[in-house]
Parts: sequence; structure tokens; C-alpha cells
Amino acid sequence: MLLWITKLSIFFLGILYQSPTQLELHMTNSDSNQGLIRILIFDNEDGFPDIHQKAKLALSLPIKDFQAQTLLSSLPAGKYAICAFHDEDENGEINKNFFGYPTESYGFSNNPKTTFSIPPFEKCLIEIKEGKKNIVTIELKK
Repeated sequence: MLLWITKLSIFFLGILYQSPTQLELHMTNSDSNQGLIRILIFDNEDGFPDIHQKAKLALSLPIKDFQAQTLLSSLPAGKYAICAFHDEDENGEINKNFFGYPTESYGFSNNPKTTFSIPPFEKCLIEIKEGKKNIVTIELKK
């Protein structure tokens, strides 16, 4: 009986003290330390990648040593697509040239190849696992 109570206690303590679900985000390769890294996290393709009103979460991070990072504990476990860009002039949008191609560095979760078009939502999907520290690195590029 005592052994059964001990096992049950350990089980319930494990549930109560389960480590939180966390997402550690790293953005590397910014062009400079000026401006901010803007991040949008989407849980569905509606609005992906640039309509911040439809994002599950929007963040702006300072840049240090040509990179930015943050630790999030507010996202529940699930699948997400993340986009980021270096807003060097802090105007809140990604600057584009005459042809519509970005002139500021940008990147997506899973670091898919982006040749002349935005990658599909599905190629950027990552899974945040419950009770774990999930780490995602996005390489910014032009």
C-alpha cells in the first residue's frame, strides 16, 4: 500500500511541477545593430507572413552583436510558422525595392530557400512541444 501511495505521489508531483513549454528564438545575421528585429508568429496561414493583426504573437527585439534572441513561455504547444525581418529604419514594415523584393534582411522558421517568392506556410511550420524548451534559429538574409 505504501509503495502504491509513493508512486501516486510522484506521478502527481510530476504533473504539478512539469517544466513549462518554452520557445527560445534566435535571429542571426542582421545587417547591423541599428533598428529592431520584428517577429510575427502564426498558428494558421491566414495573414502569413506579413499581416501582424492576424499573427498569434508579434514581437520587436533589440539587436546586439548582429543578432537578437528571446525566450517565450506564453505560447501553448502546437504548430507555428515564424517570420522575422530586420527593421533597420524602425518604420514597422519591411522595405522593398521597385520590383517588390525586400531590401531589409528577413527570414522564416525552418530557414527555407526563398528565391523570388515567399515560402508557403507549410514549409515554415515548426512544432512547439509541451513541457520542453524548443529552440528555433532563423538566419536573416537578403
